Amino acid sequence: MIASNVNLGDGCVIHHRDLVNLYGCTIGAGTRIGTFVEIQKNVLVGKDCKISSHSFLCEGVTLEDGVFIGHGVMFTNDTYPRAVNSDGSLQTEADWVVIPTLVKRHASIGSNATILPGVTIGEAAQVGAGAVVTKDVPAGAIVAGVPARITGRVHDRSVDMQVLGGMR
Repeated sequence: MIASNVNLGDGCVIHHRDLVNLYGCTIGAGTRIGTFVEIQKNVLVGKDCKISSHSFLCEGVTLEDGVFIGHGVMFTNDTYPRAVNSDGSLQTEADWVVIPTLVKRHASIGSNATILPGVTIGEAAQVGAGAVVTKDVPAGAIVAGVPARITGRVHDRSVDMQVLGGMR
């Protein structure tokens, strides 16, 4: 379902529009969204991003331009989630604060990675498949593991950094 309050930029491609759940979000021009993706309210997705199937972008997530999200990537926005308050009453939006997460331009997040709230993933950084990102990832860093740790730098690989804006 794509709610009427979704702002879709020109040239967005949404594969199987009936098999996504988008509401209250903004999607930039040229972005591609796979099946079984949920993007919640107040999420901002830049232009020319790719969001692969089965991924979840919760409220508070911002993706800058040219970000790649692999299959089954999970973002979170609450450090200490609970269903009920200490008195046993069900929690509502009034009982917690969304912790924002920022993924900077040209970053790449591998399949089944989990991104904890409040982190920034730097420009052109790469997050390995299955990684759990618990703290900020510097620009151009390659991280992997649980918890994610720096294993290299993008400029150490065969990536044309000129295409990524000359970042070193």
